Amino acid sequence: MAYKISEDLCVACGTCIGECPVEAISEGDVYVINPDLCIECGACAGVCPSEAISLDA
Repeated sequence: MAYKISEDLCVACGTCIGECPVEAISEGDVYVINPDLCIECGACAGVCPSEAISLDA
């Protein structure tokens, strides 16, 4: 199961993008994780200041 970003919690700060080793996160008003690229490492979730990233967002 890929990580997901909660639209309600994401503040589009960009902190997660640099942490993703497979570049699965794309920018926008709210950031999105491509489930086909996500390797479930959790690096993005570990640095998200708004705790918007989880396995069940």
